[in-house]
Amino acid sequence: MTAPRVERLTVYPVKGLDGVDLEESRILDGGTLRYDREFALFDGDGEVINGKRTDRVHDLETDFDPATRTLTVETPAGEYREFGLDEGEAAEWFSGFFGVDLSLERDADLGYVDRRSMGPSVISTATLEEVASWFEGMAIEGARRRLRANVEVSGVEPFWEDRFVGEGAPAFEADGVRFEGVTPCGRCVVPARDPDTGEALPEFRERFVGKREETFPDWADESAFDHFYTLMLIASVPEADRGATVAVGDPVTVVE
Repeated sequence: MTAPRVERLTVYPVKGLDGVDLEESRILDGGTLRYDREFALFDGDGEVINGKRTDRVHDLETDFDPATRTLTVETPAGEYREFGLDEGEAAEWFSGFFGVDLSLERDADLGYVDRRSMGPSVISTATLEEVASWFEGMAIEGARRRLRANVEVSGVEPFWEDRFVGEGAPAFEADGVRFEGVTPCGRCVVPARDPDTGEALPEFRERFVGKREETFPDWADESAFDHFYTLMLIASVPEADRGATVAVGDPVTVVE
């Protein structure tokens, strides 16, 4: 096994839409990765458009260029559009697509993450490989896109991230940037869906829970997990390390 390192960094510039892989990302003052959920689409009641609310997000293929702050969108019908996210045209187009009046809002200090007092999500490459093996025809990239982690760590065992929650749990550092475990990530309906078609795998949750219980590590603190439909770590970066940059290839070490 190779030495532990940051294998991949993924952010989701518009909440609910596709992720973008980066070579490096700065930790914002709010403790999240730069560009992660920086924008979100809200209806008139202040409710966000995401995969939990509608499977129509899977109909869109999107990309984002941080240098130009341009979002590209392609629909199943082949319509292709480019938007500057600081302009109003994107909200108008998405309103038409989703059939509801929407505004595109920005939070550059924290992003519209679900757990607003917490930071990046973390998973190991080996965990993704293990989960993919539970479902016929699923490859690691499919598991990666279903689970939508920010930080992927290679060179470690499956469920490595489980060790960072519970009584007396350690932390880890990526080239000196400290990540402290806050909570395991309870999953929603999104991982059950094909990220391209939105079609749900039959009995996904039941199989997931059974295999998760079967493979739960002996060295993890089970009392820190409310249930077995849980996978991925939600971490926090201490204020002293905010403003630092995390990069692909950074060595990862477990620390007390």
